[in-house]
Amino acid sequence: GARLEGEGTHPGRDTSPSQGTPSRTRTLDPSESGTRPSPLRHRCILCNLCDYCAPFLMYAIFRLVSLVIILREWAHKSLLEEEQRPDSFLERFRGPELRTAPSRTSQANDNDKDGKRSIRKKFNTFVVASADNTYYRWLFVIASAVLYNWALLVARACFDELQTESYILWLVLDYVSDVVYILDSCVRLRTGFLEQGLLVKDLSKLRDSYVHTLQFKLDVVSILPTDLAYIATGIHMPQLRFNRLLRFPRMFEFFDRTETRTNYPNIFRICNLVLYILVIIHWNACIYYAISKSLGFGSDTWVYPNVSDTEYDSLSRSYIYCLYWSTLTLTTIGEMPPPVRDEEYVFVVFDFLVGVLIFATIVGNVGSMISNMNATRAEFQARIDAIKHYMQFRKVSKELEARVIKWFDYLWTNEKAVDEQEVLKNLPNKLRAEIAINVHLETLKKVRIFQDCEAGLLVELVLKLRPQVFSPGDYICRKGDIGKEMYIIKEGRLAVVADDGVTQYALLTAGSCFGEISILNIKGSKMGNRRTANIRSIGYSDLFCLSKDDLMEAVTEYPDAKKVLEDRGREILTKEGLLDETLASKPSEEELEEKVERLEHSLDTLQTRFARLLSEYTAMQQRLKQRVSALEHQVQNASQGANPGD
Repeated sequence: GARLEGEGTHPGRDTSPSQGTPSRTRTLDPSESGTRPSPLRHRCILCNLCDYCAPFLMYAIFRLVSLVIILREWAHKSLLEEEQRPDSFLERFRGPELRTAPSRTSQANDNDKDGKRSIRKKFNTFVVASADNTYYRWLFVIASAVLYNWALLVARACFDELQTESYILWLVLDYVSDVVYILDSCVRLRTGFLEQGLLVKDLSKLRDSYVHTLQFKLDVVSILPTDLAYIATGIHMPQLRFNRLLRFPRMFEFFDRTETRTNYPNIFRICNLVLYILVIIHWNACIYYAISKSLGFGSDTWVYPNVSDTEYDSLSRSYIYCLYWSTLTLTTIGEMPPPVRDEEYVFVVFDFLVGVLIFATIVGNVGSMISNMNATRAEFQARIDAIKHYMQFRKVSKELEARVIKWFDYLWTNEKAVDEQEVLKNLPNKLRAEIAINVHLETLKKVRIFQDCEAGLLVELVLKLRPQVFSPGDYICRKGDIGKEMYIIKEGRLAVVADDGVTQYALLTAGSCFGEISILNIKGSKMGNRRTANIRSIGYSDLFCLSKDDLMEAVTEYPDAKKVLEDRGREILTKEGLLDETLASKPSEEELEEKVERLEHSLDTLQTRFARLLSEYTAMQQRLKQRVSALEHQVQNASQGANPGD
């Protein structure tokens, strides 16, 4: 029989077969039974067991890996399905989204040739939209590379010690930034733009559009391999890479887009301004050190002190001293040694002029930003001051004045002092309605009349809603009052109370609506258009108000929604015994008048159409008569030409 590997050998001996001798070992099948391994077999590296367990272990690992892959694909598929599940309420309003049809498993397992062809096709048609998050993230990468060159390239050119101590690090960072620059040029070639509202994906158009811009010329100059001159000058000449500074428009573009995207634009503007000022001060410090080096350290009182002095020979002291000098000069503080030479006078004068511009820029921009940040608060405070002055002038009671002040405090504390209509007035109605629905989505979902509401009517109603805030104890409506508005509760709690104002019949919470009965003019109502209950605010309550005129204007073109409101009103009136069935079943004079008006309108429409058809018929007859007359004239002329002797 076959001899097992390692059989009859000692653990410490070399059992490998000699060269040229065929091995007589065989792998033991796990399905074989009855064969017992030798106690002197080698141990498995993975499980520290005999070689008999290795196939089982590898098979178990294979099954485990397969199970993990299956679970990961299933979880990824479930996650995608959850992300693509739309909100039914929003989908009814916005309409079905444009989605890519999900691919079948059989389509995903096509042959490799089709897969490579599809990948090549996707790459050829790949275009980055300038409004996408991917493009914005790439702007962050290229802006970081540009800022690196702006900050460190000039410093390395002026401070020799900074360049020589870490030149390997600078070489790595330099060529990483070069790679980023080259990739950015490729991205610019595939950055789409909008034409007639559509994203242009034609690569030739994108290329031509980019090539004919000034940015393309700057990009080409910024990636020229000027550092090849290192071969002749050595690697300690970072001045050769100053052309990399010309990619600055990309950094400005990133700042502009960040200012548009951030929720704190004023703070970002201040940080951006501080960054520009720091860069200018940094460059000026480097130039001051370079001038001192060219004139000679310690040659006079104006230049940097002699580096032979141990107090001023370190890199950190050199840069901090120059930065301090630059800050004092550009902020026009002065208090530095006066210049001695003509070159020094020219440089200081130039610095003073730049410092004046910087100071004016700081004062103007910071003042404007602070004004913008406090504009809302200042406007709100002006409203409070006007109300206070009016109440003092009219000698309003202190209790009522305190309630008014508390109401204003509630508005400001809960960020409800902004006039939404004023903020959104520049948006089209579609976007205004969509913003309102997204902001008040949870409230609108709870409103029963909106559940089966058509999208058009939903837009009409949402745009006509007006927010109102009620204080604790305020009556929203009283029984018997003439109803002119209906209300939808956004936040807070309202109580339906008796005439004494204490006994509570019901509690209304967010999503409830009331007041539609008195503004619908339901036929047979004993209350007419008057309120049927007392509703009082328990705490501070945020409500949406919809006036009678706005509601009637909105539901005129949607009779089904109007019928739903009227049916609900009849149910409530019947439940409270306020509906007269006899009057409700009789046709009202208004209905008869409406029918007569509709008939008159239809008759006018028919008369107009008949008159139009009659005029068209008359015009057609005239054209036919003219055509027949012309034909007769042509026939007569032809007959006379055929018989000239008659």
